[in-house]
Amino acid sequence: MRLNVITSNQGKAVEFKAAFKDLGISVSHISIPYDEIQADTLEEVVRAGVAALRAEGQSNFLIDDSGLFIDSLGGFPGVYSSYVQKTLGNAGVLKLLHGTRDRGAEFRCCVGCDVDGKTVMASGSCRGTILENASGSGGFGFDPIFTVDGVKSFAEIPMALKNSVSHRGAAIANLAGELRKMLR
Repeated sequence: MRLNVITSNQGKAVEFKAAFKDLGISVSHISIPYDEIQADTLEEVVRAGVAALRAEGQSNFLIDDSGLFIDSLGGFPGVYSSYVQKTLGNAGVLKLLHGTRDRGAEFRCCVGCDVDGKTVMASGSCRGTILENASGSGGFGFDPIFTVDGVKSFAEIPMALKNSVSHRGAAIANLAGELRKMLR
């Protein structure tokens, strides 16, 4: 099977390629702009994106939407994570949390996949905390401020380890299970 990962985020494309390699699914990266609706859930955003891309003639592709949901901020930035990353960045999020003891957070990911006109959806999540300071040069987005072990950020651990514990890794594993059922 061959799928196109449609994203403008090169980091996501690299993660998808690495994760799907072991599943025997060939992945190519293409960057096609499409409107991402503003919605209350990641699932709504992905479902609308799949429909929009399919209406433009795309097939055999996958997209995802991810968000960082911070407990003490009532789940913010959540579905607005991309916008917050572009406008406030990691420094801005750390500033919002300055002096806050509750630094619990959850990364969530929803993946939508078109396979020959059929939609397959899967989600995954990863609990962790927001560090006091950004650290590490790997990864992308909020990776330098998010940790699952309280010590190393996602930006400091190897991609294979990150994919084994991350929200996107969980969503990909769940998607792979759905694809296996579908291809039987």
